Amino acid sequence: MTHRSSKPIALLLFITTLLFCGSGSAAPKVVVSILPIHSLVSGLMSGIGEPYLLLKGNQSPHTMTLKPSDVRAISQADLLVWVGESLESPLNRVIDNHSGSESIISLLTIPNLHLLPVRHDLDWSRHDHSEHHEEAHSDDEMEWDNHIWLSPENARTIVQYLAQVLIRLDTDHTAEYRTNLQKLLQRIDRDEMAFHATISAVKDRPFIVFHDAYHYLEDHFGLNAVGSVSISPERQSGAKHIHKLQQKIRRLEAICVFSEPQFQPKLVDTLTSGTEANAGILDPLGMALTPGPEAYFQLLNGLADNLATCLGGAL
Repeated sequence: MTHRSSKPIALLLFITTLLFCGSGSAAPKVVVSILPIHSLVSGLMSGIGEPYLLLKGNQSPHTMTLKPSDVRAISQADLLVWVGESLESPLNRVIDNHSGSESIISLLTIPNLHLLPVRHDLDWSRHDHSEHHEEAHSDDEMEWDNHIWLSPENARTIVQYLAQVLIRLDTDHTAEYRTNLQKLLQRIDRDEMAFHATISAVKDRPFIVFHDAYHYLEDHFGLNAVGSVSISPERQSGAKHIHKLQQKIRRLEAICVFSEPQFQPKLVDTLTSGTEANAGILDPLGMALTPGPEAYFQLLNGLADNLATCLGGAL
């Protein structure tokens, strides 16, 4: 009886497997600066590849520190997506060294984006929140509020624009990008309606924020933010400053004062002490969320729930 070695057959199967796995085109290497935008890009690339996220954990985009692995990912990227130099300023130097400006997308400059101006006055109670702002673009990004993702209208514009960019970059997956885009648009519509329902009973109630990051959210959903307080998580406020801010909370008749995760609870309690205001937390970046396609929607839902809970506390 002749014994035949199985090695040639195994080798043939191995080579066939390699050829089969290599027959499809590789997903483009996409790097995204912040979690909310990364989540939208993840949704577009679902089933194709995973984008690389730069800003992780509780870092601020204004002061983010890049690791060597981040710099390497940027240098190897087929596409880099960021909001713009007014938000992720530490990326400026690295991006300047990146070859090929066509592979870098600054979202503040894309067409049809609904932009709102930066507010320099900390008291907004005199402003008309129903005012509609034209989609006008300036060469100076510093003129515009850069928290663009907090408007579902802008989220739709962003995913539609980036879907076209990805299709031009990776034509082999055109059908998948288009399918993913339609799913994303439907999900944005559905969660937008849910947000309206969650905050409908409290949206007219006045509130104050620690950080002017919610202009787009206020504008889109008709929320009644009346001002922000000038306070820093890195610097301890004195008694005189705290007293002045407490007077402002009372004067503006704020139902709630919203801090952010980086602020100590003791500071919030001190600030609201002696006022009628409740204390709440809003997180515009989703610092505690797990990166991925669900993160953007978890972010919006979390904002709606926290607004409704704090503003409804005295109902």
